[in-house]
Amino acid sequence: MTFAPLANDTFLRACLRQATDYTPLWLMRQAGRYLPEYKATRARAGSFMGLATNVQYATEVTLQPLDRFPLDAAILFSDILTVPDAMGLGLSFAEGEGPKLARPLRDEQSVAALQVPDLEKLRYVFDAVTSIRRALNGRVPLIGFSGSPWTLACYMVEGGGSSDDWRGVKNMLYSRPDLMHRILDVNAEAVAAYLNAQIAAGAQAVMVFDSWGGALADGAFQQFSLRYTQQVLAKVERSRGGVTIPRIVFTKGGGLWLQEMEKLDCDVLGVDWTVNLGRARALVGGSKALQGNLDPAVLFAPPEQVAAEARRVLDDFGTPHAGPGTGPTHVFNLGHGISQHTPPEHVHALVEAVHTHSARLRASNPKA
Repeated sequence: MTFAPLANDTFLRACLRQATDYTPLWLMRQAGRYLPEYKATRARAGSFMGLATNVQYATEVTLQPLDRFPLDAAILFSDILTVPDAMGLGLSFAEGEGPKLARPLRDEQSVAALQVPDLEKLRYVFDAVTSIRRALNGRVPLIGFSGSPWTLACYMVEGGGSSDDWRGVKNMLYSRPDLMHRILDVNAEAVAAYLNAQIAAGAQAVMVFDSWGGALADGAFQQFSLRYTQQVLAKVERSRGGVTIPRIVFTKGGGLWLQEMEKLDCDVLGVDWTVNLGRARALVGGSKALQGNLDPAVLFAPPEQVAAEARRVLDDFGTPHAGPGTGPTHVFNLGHGISQHTPPEHVHALVEAVHTHSARLRASNPKA
């Protein structure tokens, strides 16, 4: 499988802690409900799953934000719960509501029956990856992704994403840790296979979303989240065709454990908006690139304030590595997904501010 050469590899170089002319930028959930063109495509698809399982539609909505904004990476349009759906748990989305799983894991029998899914059930995802990569035609790299084993388990036990305290999954974790470990072992195998299939289909970087790792207590995080994320990374391809595939791990609420996450076999650690990037750089910047971490709510402020907050985040990180070799680098992103209520013109202000100010930082301190 051959693809067009990359015209803009800034994101990939920053992930690998190499010098770049400016700080690259992409946004979690950048293809989504804040864009009117996305809403129009979803209406044609008839449902979220109709959108996600249709290669043409998934390609279209992945490229929509890149047609509006000069972003430095595309991310596959899909959902983390495609894996539990392929496991037979029955995924659905109601308009205006979160995901629902028809057959959650609530007893010993259902947990014992859980298996790594046949990846052919996810062929629509891999076909979309290839289609998007071709449609990008080398414009920017394509990121593939999955939920972490723990995050998937949260939804698989609760039956959806509406829990405010995750009492179902935490009850199992504390009452029947054997069942929880069984789920997480299967999930880790499935996630690794899923990410490798995305890489084979054309993904140029992959990201593990540990969206609910921060809901765990200290000690439980290491045992039930971090351990299984490491299991995934141990089985995910590091390169393909002689080209390195950067691996990104994002744990929402995980700032407490940054030093422990530094030991993960990944290239980039994403952090949410509660983490000061300068402190994070001091802790882990010697071995990991950092990704983040503007509060998504900033994008509701006037454009001039959006730009000011973007500059503050860049200043917090400081001037990235310059020159040969490797050193501390930064991929600008939000601290979590962009809100569906975000005005698109505010995203314009963000992208412009990040690219302009980050280039200015380098020019003022070229030897950093």
